[in-house]
Amino acid sequence: MKNVTLITSLAAVVCSSTLIAQQQKQAPPPMSFFVTSVGVGDGANLGGLAGADAHCQKLAAAVGAGDRTWHAYLSTSASDGKPAVNARDRIGAGPWFNAKVGKVAQGLADLHGDTLELARLGNTLTRVTALTEKGEPVKGVGDNPNQHDMLTGSQADGKAFTDSADHTCKNWTSNGDGVAQLGHHDRTGGPNTSWNSVHPSRGCSQANLVATGGAGLFYCFAPAGK
Repeated sequence: MKNVTLITSLAAVVCSSTLIAQQQKQAPPPMSFFVTSVGVGDGANLGGLAGADAHCQKLAAAVGAGDRTWHAYLSTSASDGKPAVNARDRIGAGPWFNAKVGKVAQGLADLHGDTLELARLGNTLTRVTALTEKGEPVKGVGDNPNQHDMLTGSQADGKAFTDSADHTCKNWTSNGDGVAQLGHHDRTGGPNTSWNSVHPSRGCSQANLVATGGAGLFYCFAPAGK
């Protein structure tokens, strides 16, 4: 009788362990990408990269995703003896998933279309997948107001501009002078359909960002598994 009880107990332990393993295996990947649901509120003055990162972290924490380290997808220009920063170098290696567990991109190469083949295939960033941290869509072309302009300060390859012009509203510290390079989260409008580099803003103030077709929103990424 004791042997039967022991066998039954062992079988229960094995079944329980198997069930736990299956549940862990099936656990969806955590959110590692979102569009900010709101901007900082001071135009393109985000408080520099540190302020933008803090905004990403704050929004992520509000929806239970603050256990990962978030970075804003923003480039900066070389200034005051400091080198330029490329947006693509700030976001880890991927893969990245939105709040609905939709894969945005597997890695940096397909996110930016680094090869001709990958550029043809493109990433999955569209109006449907470029969701906020709350899992909500962002207003785009056809909505009132249109808010599809995303602050990036970047070229299409995710790198900072190398000319002497301002593309980052003085490295995200200006709400007045300067302009910011913008992408379109809905891949609609402008001279191309780039998610990260379509055209410059009219200026750096909140009013100018709104007038261009945005709200001071930007992309946030977290390295996979962190």
